[in-house]
Amino acid sequence: MKILITGSKGQLGNTLCELLKAQKNSLGSIPEIYKGCEVTAVDVDTLDITDKTATDKSISKLKPELIINCAAMTNVDGCETDRDLAEAVNALGPENLAIAAEKVKAKLVHVSTDYVFRGDATVPYVETDECDPVTAYGASKRNGEIKVMASCKKHFIFRTSWLYGLVGNNFVKTIRRFAKERGALTVVNDQRGNPTNCEDLAYHILLAAKTENYGIYHCTGTGECTWFDFAKKIVEFSGIPCTVDPCTTEQSNRPAKRPAYSSLDNRHLRETVGDGMREWTVALKEYIEQLELAEKA
Repeated sequence: MKILITGSKGQLGNTLCELLKAQKNSLGSIPEIYKGCEVTAVDVDTLDITDKTATDKSISKLKPELIINCAAMTNVDGCETDRDLAEAVNALGPENLAIAAEKVKAKLVHVSTDYVFRGDATVPYVETDECDPVTAYGASKRNGEIKVMASCKKHFIFRTSWLYGLVGNNFVKTIRRFAKERGALTVVNDQRGNPTNCEDLAYHILLAAKTENYGIYHCTGTGECTWFDFAKKIVEFSGIPCTVDPCTTEQSNRPAKRPAYSSLDNRHLRETVGDGMREWTVALKEYIEQLELAEKA
């Protein structure tokens, strides 16, 4: 099988490349269909997906059977200040991939976000709930979903949230660094969501991608918490002497609006390939152990 992974230097893209190389991770072995697969990993320096001509040429030449798009502009505040770039990377780029994928009859996995919802729910969102993004980031990602669905029949859209992996920056690494440097932290306690380990997401993407169960999937860690809860567990599992105090979103003074409640229900996952996403504290504990091993190596 020929597989193209875009955004391969990011945390999810990197995790997918490593998983396809090892053929297994903490959740188990990946399906046999991926054995001996030929992976082409690209990032913006080797393929700019916002360039329609380059994207079409590259995919027409490679003729992959599966494309996994991990390329995205995920800086929520940055998207507010540069909406044109957000739209180009998060909407037009995926459309270019979808059009090219359709030409070579490839399956396309596109990674999206909980920010496509308004974020004021009281129960977890399911895949069929109405989208109503309130940020430039969320709007650009929703536009990307719409364009992918319109341009490629064999599409899988994976919405996830609060993602962390071994490469790049993320909330876990930031909290660990600040905890060591400062010894005291203040973290928002009025935003609820689902922390998600890249290993869990990558594994389930590959489970779904071998099927013909196309459509939208929610795929996040099991259970929900606030950023404050998340930070406290990070500090606890890291064994760092640091106090963590709660604050409100208003006190945090961020440029872009954050969803107060954007937990996702992995309903489609349960109904198709099965929901083996780990409970968020279990996945987090193992991740921190992996980080510490890497730091000692």
